[in-house]
Amino acid sequence: MTGSDNTNTSNGAADGYRETVFLPTTSFPMRGNLPKREPDLLARWKEMDLDGKILAASEGKPLFVLHDGPPYANGNLHIGHALNKILKDVINRSHRMAGFAVHYVPGWDCHGLPIEWKVEEEYRKAKRDKDSIPVLQFRAECRAWAAKWLDVQMSEFQRLGVQGEWGRRYSTMDYSSEAAIAGEIGRFLLNGALYRGLRPVMWSPVEKTALAEAEIEYHDHKSTTIYVAFPIVSDPTSAEALHGVSAVIWTTTAWTIPANRAIVYNPEITYVVMRVDETDASALAAPGEKLLVAERLVEQVCKDCGILAHHILYTMPGSALNGAIAAHPLRGQGYDFDVPLLPADYVTDDAGTGLVHNAPAHGEDDFAVARANGIEIPELVADDGRYVEWVPLFAGTHVFKAADPVCDALTGVMKQAVATGAPACGLLARGEIVHSYPHSWRSRKPIIFRATPQWFIRMDGETQIREKALKALDDVTFVPAQARNRLTSMVEDRPDWCISRQRAWGVPIAVFVNKQTGDVLRDEAVMERIVSAFREDGADAWYSSDPSRFLGNEYNAEDFEQVFDVVDVWFESGSTHSFVLNLPGLRFPADLYLEGSDQHRGWFQSSLLESVGTRGVAPYRTLVTNGFVLDEQGRKMSKSLGNVVAPQDVNDSLGTDILRLWVMNSDTNEDLRIGKEILKQQGELYRRLRNTLRWLLGALEGFTEEEVVPYEELPELEKWVLHRLTEFDDMIRQAVETHEWVGVYPALHGFCTTDLSAFYFDVRKDAIYCDAKDSPRRRAARTVLDVLHRCLATWLAPVLVFTADDAWTSRFGEDTSVHLESLPVLPEVWKDPELADRWSTLRAVRRIVTTEIEAARRSGKIGSSLQAAVELPVFEDQMQLFENVDWAELAIVSQAELSVIPAEAPKAENGTGTGVPCGAPVVTVADGEKCERCWKVLPEVGQNASYPTLCVRCADVVASGLACSSTAG
Repeated sequence: MTGSDNTNTSNGAADGYRETVFLPTTSFPMRGNLPKREPDLLARWKEMDLDGKILAASEGKPLFVLHDGPPYANGNLHIGHALNKILKDVINRSHRMAGFAVHYVPGWDCHGLPIEWKVEEEYRKAKRDKDSIPVLQFRAECRAWAAKWLDVQMSEFQRLGVQGEWGRRYSTMDYSSEAAIAGEIGRFLLNGALYRGLRPVMWSPVEKTALAEAEIEYHDHKSTTIYVAFPIVSDPTSAEALHGVSAVIWTTTAWTIPANRAIVYNPEITYVVMRVDETDASALAAPGEKLLVAERLVEQVCKDCGILAHHILYTMPGSALNGAIAAHPLRGQGYDFDVPLLPADYVTDDAGTGLVHNAPAHGEDDFAVARANGIEIPELVADDGRYVEWVPLFAGTHVFKAADPVCDALTGVMKQAVATGAPACGLLARGEIVHSYPHSWRSRKPIIFRATPQWFIRMDGETQIREKALKALDDVTFVPAQARNRLTSMVEDRPDWCISRQRAWGVPIAVFVNKQTGDVLRDEAVMERIVSAFREDGADAWYSSDPSRFLGNEYNAEDFEQVFDVVDVWFESGSTHSFVLNLPGLRFPADLYLEGSDQHRGWFQSSLLESVGTRGVAPYRTLVTNGFVLDEQGRKMSKSLGNVVAPQDVNDSLGTDILRLWVMNSDTNEDLRIGKEILKQQGELYRRLRNTLRWLLGALEGFTEEEVVPYEELPELEKWVLHRLTEFDDMIRQAVETHEWVGVYPALHGFCTTDLSAFYFDVRKDAIYCDAKDSPRRRAARTVLDVLHRCLATWLAPVLVFTADDAWTSRFGEDTSVHLESLPVLPEVWKDPELADRWSTLRAVRRIVTTEIEAARRSGKIGSSLQAAVELPVFEDQMQLFENVDWAELAIVSQAELSVIPAEAPKAENGTGTGVPCGAPVVTVADGEKCERCWKVLPEVGQNASYPTLCVRCADVVASGLACSSTAG
């Protein structure tokens, strides 16, 4: 009997002998019915306390610690959550099976603006003013919202088959966590790294708070562009060249003109003074005006400003501008201050004018130049994005609506300058540009840079956090390796860490500031009282307690300002190592952090800086990064495109194991794609794996240890299979050690479909189905099938958590679980590379033979392959390769013989070894009759008169009572 179909009913013998054939029998169904079966298995695991048994089995084993990056508790899980958690689960489960104790403590990030935003949405719907709600009531509503979604997400993670210690999950809003976070802030306070300072930060006018870089995303935005002339009023170094000249700037943030305090040039750039000779009708500039711009940008400036003809009066190096002073174009209207020209090497002549308008309250570079030159940093924009009341001309105007009034004011002064013959002053040209602009990822609204007093952690100076962090990364392993460059460069370039947020739901920066001196109170006893209060009552204690609870008798509360800014949520999640990795069964630092690639600027970085700043070392030994999930066309998922794939929908329609298989069949180092067609393909791959397990279970029906054949007595083919298993054992153990799983499960699928189903199972079906129960060949095959089942079930268990356990309990009983098993330890003697090379060649020859058989079938010469006889011509010097090989069995034909080609085999292309070791096979119709039990066509059929329709082998098996029947057993 033969064929490539692995089902129970294929290749059955004629009715008279069907019951004598060992056809596969198993309770493991062909269809997984995963959406229904998986919840049943989850319930069984809970009933048998599988998690408890896993923990008990880990006692005394070496630790492996994967610290869970906390997802945000504000909605149902999305496909990115599923990808990340499944990856973590595969790594944890495989480490358990490799002999490690794994105590996976899942966590949640529960503070911050996203949750506030959701609660405020409810207020807005009810037309309630959030600011009128008592802060403790508001915080309580935020806590309830986060708790609700934490429970929802925890249930959804468990439905994904993720195994963890859910009973001791952590969240940043637990009282103990809030106390620990306050304690970490205190560490920075006491070591001098925490300070309050004024500098520009990314600010959301909609959410009225500072934002971290990790909270920013970029979208196209239309901005007003303007060219503005600043008349130069003083130049002690080259008065003649700059007399009556106006410096020209170009900016995409017209609203920052009121905040201008300087113009920045590059000493290395060549500048020119050009005289305007002719303009078009739209131009605001007038002939005769003298403008200062970079030499390389003259043509672009003329084009944009409607200047048809010009003349270069002077050419000068940027250094010649040293000491020049301009007037603000709105001088006389409340902007009566000098605008110095200052050098800076970040200025380029690639675009604009080569002169950069400097608004130090609204840009990092601008701020640094102003500070270095002793220029005042004006605070002109309120937290809602409106100009404050003391801003001349524009008070109360929102910055994103200020372009028109600013341009109108600048146009007015330009017209006045033209009318009076004064140097150009004001607007020269206006345009629009669509460019990538930072937005808040929550509100999806554009943000601004705004200088406000904020709390920072110093990256450099005495604490040397930046230097220590970069050094700590030298000892961290990155997967993939190229991720090292990304995180390292981000740490190298980042400014001081702004950790304050002007919100209510979070852990407050629980410090006091002396009202007289402005100094921060650095007192260890005060911090200990704060931490103790938070541990007892949570961070709400900061809002509900009298300050004396924290200050004690040593200080007068009237002398101090109590800070109510809350800490950046990235600081909170970055400090989770301090209150999670000290739990029983865990350790610091963690072996592994695993998150998406966006966390190089988020959790990976904040955890590194927090740990280095308080403990001097990184909190992790290895960082693994996964990509983002896109749709089948490579687009980002969005509701508007209708391309969102929700893990809950996949669970309900296909089953979690399909989703888990998709993860592990993907290159998770890169961005992944998912959609209906891709999931359909994964379903097909799953079906093949399931059929492999099912056929193994069926073919192993009734297997006992007494059948086992020692390795030394196994045929070569069985030894080849065992060698292949050692190769996968090495691959899987290497993946466990390195966390590099890309390609492992596609290779395992290929082994199941190509090496097993399409080759080994096909070749050995005849022996397994039709040989005598105790035949050495059948016992040898079943010995290997036993090993195959154990290996495949355990190797697949970290991924196909439900299917693998079903395949295990179908054989070993409901009181067992594959998740309590270890990775199989395979004997070293099974490794046989020489045998593998030999069988690689034999399989190549087999493909030649089967190609000819298939051609004979298509031509109608034969029906099934068992109707064929094959003659295989072999080169004389290659005959030893074909010894001890039953080619009738290997090619699945009824008869086969070798013939000798009296010549040497042709050399391979590289001139060494052999090329094809045989000639063209000859396929003919086999002589004899068809055996009704095994279907082989043999001349010997009918030799046994008692069984006239059987071959000798089958007649002997049936006669001896060692066939599969109710009487033979």
